[in-house]
Amino acid sequence: MAESSKRLTRRGVTRLALALPFAMAAHRTAAQGAIWTMATEYPANTVSGDGIAFFAGHLAEASGRRLTILPSFDAAFGMKSAEIVGAVGEGRLAAGCAFGGALGGIDPAFLLSSLPFVATSQDESRRLLDKARGLYSTRFARAGQRLLYAAPWPPSGLWAKKPIRAPSDMVALRLRVYDATGVDVFAAAKADAVNLTFAEAGPRIASGRIEAVLSSGDGGAGRRLWDYLPHFTEIGYAVPVSFATLAAPLYDRLPNELKEAVDRAAAATQANVWDQLAKRQEENDARMRANGVTITPAGDVTPELRGMLARGAQGAIEKWKRDAGPEAAKLL
Repeated sequence: MAESSKRLTRRGVTRLALALPFAMAAHRTAAQGAIWTMATEYPANTVSGDGIAFFAGHLAEASGRRLTILPSFDAAFGMKSAEIVGAVGEGRLAAGCAFGGALGGIDPAFLLSSLPFVATSQDESRRLLDKARGLYSTRFARAGQRLLYAAPWPPSGLWAKKPIRAPSDMVALRLRVYDATGVDVFAAAKADAVNLTFAEAGPRIASGRIEAVLSSGDGGAGRRLWDYLPHFTEIGYAVPVSFATLAAPLYDRLPNELKEAVDRAAAATQANVWDQLAKRQEENDARMRANGVTITPAGDVTPELRGMLARGAQGAIEKWKRDAGPEAAKLL
């Protein structure tokens, strides 16, 4: 066996050993109390991380300490968002919070919130979520999960080594996007776009192989993108969401009073993460500027570049409608 394979095997064994106690704890009976591990690939100080911490606190209180969430941040088990959803569905994790843009391979409907230039403000994104909540719940139920809440990210923009204002700034730009739709959109502007999770993109950003990143100020602040990409251009791309889910069998086995505790904690978390979004964006902008980031407003982007991105978005959205099916497409 090659040395790299040995290292991979040892890493996998280590992660499995770490995960086993949590998996066992998740199957305690309700009478004993339950400890549920809830994982995200993002740091504790991001939208996903804050949502998990808030949910954990409220669930412990609502359940009289009979239900405990054990948070896991920053892909501690080596799982990215799609893998987290898979692990919850298979019962290897009790719960998780996964970025919707990474879940297109599970169901294209989960890409709805990250569609370009569809819902570009907090109010628009919330209205879209309210319309789509039933669809999301049904699709997660098919995967053996109960949808708890959806947490919004601040508007997605472009982190780069320079401001991105004109078509010439985009040509051959090695750009990380967060879903397959983004690849199509930025290809229309002649960028060299690739769909990567943050875990995958990190080493490429540090080495210079990735020159720009589509992300919010929140995700970027959490990952300290300003160390490598000191410019952020606001383009009003999307206000995407992350989905928090719980393994359906765990929920179904609870007595009614604990089911109600889960539902109350989830509703409180949903309200909190949306109420805090505007304040969070202001804090992110301040933190970015304090760390030397130059923020270029959307008004400084040329009409030519906006037009190229809009044309790319139109084709990407039509493709999404065909892939997601009429039930999802009618939400637009």
